[in-house]
Amino acid sequence: MTDSVASSLPAVSLPSRFKQFYVLTKPRVVQLIVFCAVIGMLLAVPGLPSAEQAWIALAACIGIWLVAGAAAAFNCLIEQHIDSRMKRTSWRPTARGELTRTQTLTFSASLCLLGMAVLLLWVNALTMWLTLATFVAYAVIYTVVLKPLTPQNIVIGGASGAMPPVLGWAAMRGAVEPEALMLCLIIFLWTPPHFWALALYRVDDYARAGLPMLPVTHGNEFTRLHVLLYTVVLLAGTLLPFIYGMSGWVYLASAVVLGLCFMGYAFRLWRRYSDKLARQTFRFSIIYLMLLFAALLVDHYVTI
Repeated sequence: MTDSVASSLPAVSLPSRFKQFYVLTKPRVVQLIVFCAVIGMLLAVPGLPSAEQAWIALAACIGIWLVAGAAAAFNCLIEQHIDSRMKRTSWRPTARGELTRTQTLTFSASLCLLGMAVLLLWVNALTMWLTLATFVAYAVIYTVVLKPLTPQNIVIGGASGAMPPVLGWAAMRGAVEPEALMLCLIIFLWTPPHFWALALYRVDDYARAGLPMLPVTHGNEFTRLHVLLYTVVLLAGTLLPFIYGMSGWVYLASAVVLGLCFMGYAFRLWRRYSDKLARQTFRFSIIYLMLLFAALLVDHYVTI
């Protein structure tokens, strides 16, 4: 829908308009991003944060939330026509033509600039630049270039989604160190099996939208095998914090148990596929990541 047509639509109330803009930020996705960033912040601080560190962490959370929301809104803008053809996303305000392209772009740019200002003024320049780079990687490189061109889009583009712990670590330490990169690697390896589980039961949506997702280009069985293989590699990757000496036995036990559970879902998915099982695998993958990072945090404080 063009801006001129959209502008002729009946006016909506302020709360309704606010809700439309809020939806563009993909709140549930951003919540997970901020959660992973907070884990990076807390792990970067030996012991409990001081009052000053707590203030920096709060400012970093706000700044990262704003820029992540801006990236999500820009994604909705770029994929407006794709979203309108997919059941999963056809309800978004941009897909329904409830917001104009100008409104969405202005909203995204405003959030991004505000978030960068918060990070620069109350956190540090490194975190600001890393967060901006993550915005560009997701909103431009992944959304505009990779997603419509290659079935490996989520693998390559997953690097931007893996950055939150690095942002959190940089906010508290003013540096990017090996511990932060290990957390980044874990999310990077987690992203493909997480997303492909979703793509398996949404394959018709992606085919209708013309997106070359792995189940569309290589089929169901090939994708299921790769979900299983990635969970094996992911389990190995989650052992790195223990091997490096960043964590102790509490985390190791949790990583092994959670990893085997994830592999169990993936194995069942590979052997006996059903849409219901794919949904369960996708949902478990989110719980898995949250529990894994929570275990890392518990271990951090238990071993103080």
